[in-house]
Amino acid sequence: MATGDVSADARTVSVVIPTRNDAGMLEACLQLLARQTRPPDEIIVVDNASTDHTAAVCSASGVRRIPVDLPGIAATAAAGFDAAAGDIIARLDTDSRPPADWLEHVEAVLAAADPMSLVTGPAQFYGGQPWVRWAGRYLFLKSYFKVFGLLLGHPPVFGSNFALRRAVWQEIRGSVVRDNADVHDDLDVSYRLRPEMKVIYDRTLSVGVSSRPLTSWASLRRHGSMTLTTFRVEFKEEPPLRRRLDRLQSRRRRA
Repeated sequence: MATGDVSADARTVSVVIPTRNDAGMLEACLQLLARQTRPPDEIIVVDNASTDHTAAVCSASGVRRIPVDLPGIAATAAAGFDAAAGDIIARLDTDSRPPADWLEHVEAVLAAADPMSLVTGPAQFYGGQPWVRWAGRYLFLKSYFKVFGLLLGHPPVFGSNFALRRAVWQEIRGSVVRDNADVHDDLDVSYRLRPEMKVIYDRTLSVGVSSRPLTSWASLRRHGSMTLTTFRVEFKEEPPLRRRLDRLQSRRRRA
């Protein structure tokens, strides 16, 4: 993995990829990260008890692999964020297909933003039938950003394509869910953000993602069940109306 020379005052970028038994997809993702116009300073693959050849893929690619036994994407992703040393922590899924300028784009957006910022963007679905890819892009993703954006009062981050400043993670790491395998990590991170933190939605920051989660009713039911569980957990700790009011009051104080 190329890293290049980094001056003392330069921003460093870590990439975190949670995975479980998805070695083929992971290998393709790592190949694309190796071709970035802005090379990552480190890549951390968080391996959630894989039984395939994930370890061999990581070894061949020269990336850091962290084994995690706690079940669920929330615990897996959080372990990667904890371990990341970069000033910017970027997040992909194993089936994410970042364009060559993805990290360069991420770094440029966050360099120009407030210190407590995150950036996220959409995706282009690949694989499966054309109508599945269309539904993923225009129904699933558009609904995700619009509906959850209204609920949260700001754009949610999309787990296959987002990055945050390290300072943001340091502030929320103690509150994110780690002990519930049915919680979506991206929605949990989105809900845990404090009023002074800003999510930037950049429609030009796009990656490819597999359409496989949309190709079976079992997968869709699982996704829907996890979404409901996630919001039951979040709403119990902070009701959505109170959360929106807190943010409105905070914006008024800063105006």
